[in-house]
Amino acid sequence: MKERPPLRPVHWMGDSLKVLRSFPDEAQDDIGHSLMIVQAGLMPIDAKPLKGVGSGVFEIVTRYDGDTYRTVYAIKIGRHIYVLHVFQKKSKSGIKTPQQDIDLIVKRLKEAQRREGEQ
Repeated sequence: MKERPPLRPVHWMGDSLKVLRSFPDEAQDDIGHSLMIVQAGLMPIDAKPLKGVGSGVFEIVTRYDGDTYRTVYAIKIGRHIYVLHVFQKKSKSGIKTPQQDIDLIVKRLKEAQRREGEQ
């Protein structure tokens, strides 16, 4: 029997873990399950590339009880998975990620890349 490779470690940027813990338990469970799939080197069915930010940045969209929760992570920075931003989508019109969230994601992506370069 072939042994599975170890799960890739997750690094939480900024307040992303704290925000995740404020979500309903069911949303947390769904996001946690999807991130475990990513750690195993696979792509969850609820993940898609986040356009306009950079290669290797993905978004998990989780819906629960009429609300939408988003988790943005980067996979192409060393061996780690970097969770860049976790937020609840507030706007009911359109699916576009608000610019202030994009700006924060880009800032945290640069910080993750800098941090990885120091290791």
